Order: sequence, then C-alpha cells, then structure tokens
Amino acid sequence: MIKAITLEFFKLRRKKIFLMITLFLGCEILWAFMSVSISLSRNPNSPVWESTLTTIASMNGLFLPIICAIVSSRICDMENKGNTWKLLISSNLNRKFIYAAKYICSGTLLLYGVVLQAFAITIFTITKSSTVIIPLSLIMRFIGSTMLASMVILALQQWITLAIKNQAFALCFGMIGGFLGIVSDFFPETVRRMVIWSYYTGLCPVKYYFTNGSLEFIQQNPGLGMLTAVFLLIIIFYIAGSHHFSQQEN
Repeated sequence: MIKAITLEFFKLRRKKIFLMITLFLGCEILWAFMSVSISLSRNPNSPVWESTLTTIASMNGLFLPIICAIVSSRICDMENKGNTWKLLISSNLNRKFIYAAKYICSGTLLLYGVVLQAFAITIFTITKSSTVIIPLSLIMRFIGSTMLASMVILALQQWITLAIKNQAFALCFGMIGGFLGIVSDFFPETVRRMVIWSYYTGLCPVKYYFTNGSLEFIQQNPGLGMLTAVFLLIIIFYIAGSHHFSQQEN
C-alpha cells in the first residue's frame, strides 16, 4: 500500500497540482474575505469568526466539488491518456491497493487545501478583531466537517473518473455538483439532505439565519443520524467504485 501511495505522489511531481489548488482556493478565499469585509463594514457588531466560517463553508459548496473533480481527473490522467493501466497492474500491485492509493492521495491534496483555508481564516479574523480569542475547537471542527464532506464527493468522483475514460464528463459532473452545492441552501431540509454537495454547510459548526431583519449566528452540532449517513455514503461510494475498478478490463 505504501508503495502504491508513494507512486501516486511521484507521478504528480510535475503536474503542479498543489499550485493549482492554492490558486483556485486563493480566489475563493479572496472573494469570501471581501464579502465578509463589506458585511462587517455595514454591521460592525457581527461576530467575525462565525461570519467568516459560514461564508467560506457556503463558497466551498461551489469551489471544492470542482477541485475534487480536477484532482481525481489529474490523478487518473496519465493512466487514461497513456493507457498504462495494464502496465501499472502488472507491477504486482493489487487493483484495490491502486484504487485506495488514489483515494488517499486525493484526500491528502484536499486536506492541504482545507488546512490552507483554516490558516487564512485565522489570519484574516485576527486582523479584523485582535481582541477575540482564537477558537481552536471551532477551527478543528471546520477542518473535520469540510474534509468529511469532501471525502464523500471524492469517493463518488473517483468512481466516475475511473469508470468513464472521457474526463470531460467527470469534470462536468463536478461543475454541476458545485452549482447544486451553492444553491442547496435554498432547498427544503429533506431535499438538501439528499444533495451531498450541500454537506459543506450542513456539517459546518456554525450556521446563520435571519430573524427580525438581522443575521444571527449559532453553533450547530450535526446529529448522529446525519454523521452516520455521511460515513455510510463514503463507504458505499468507495466500495462500489473499488469493486467496479477491480472488475474492469483496462
């Protein structure tokens, strides 16, 4: 397994995927911080941490599904374009190990992006309100909830990427997911639970609602039922994709 994971990262050494994630998320973070700054200028009493976290979580519904699609596509790009699956499999690596290595590699790349977001949020909120204590538990919950939502999407996206060699379909699927993620907050609760791209806001440790014409922020703890459903979806998508890949004739 370690050999397979090392091989995946070795193949990415010249693809500049870390730079792509940094630039892509940099645009999102800049957009979010500009939005929060405008909101704080109009409502100086708004909590900085809560408003920043909810804004980033909402925008993650658009940006991270697209990044998941790009990362999955890039990781499988060499094998799909060069048709080197048989060569890779002939290197005494089990198909399930290959699939798991690609999933772990994708998750590691997404973790880099989420930690980058958390670091940027911390720096931004400190500059906006130096008297507020850094809520480490809130930051860690944000990282955990964002990664949990991303792992669901990655499991589904990798399955699609490896099942359909035309990467345009997988990328379009990711963009459709991003659109659903950004508009999912307008859906009824029961419908929103069925849209996996809405989990970025659904699992976020902070949520907002309007009351008496003002914006209120409250901390939320996802219920056991929702967390169980998320973990089950990860397992289902991963096992289904791994089984399909193992049975494929490449």
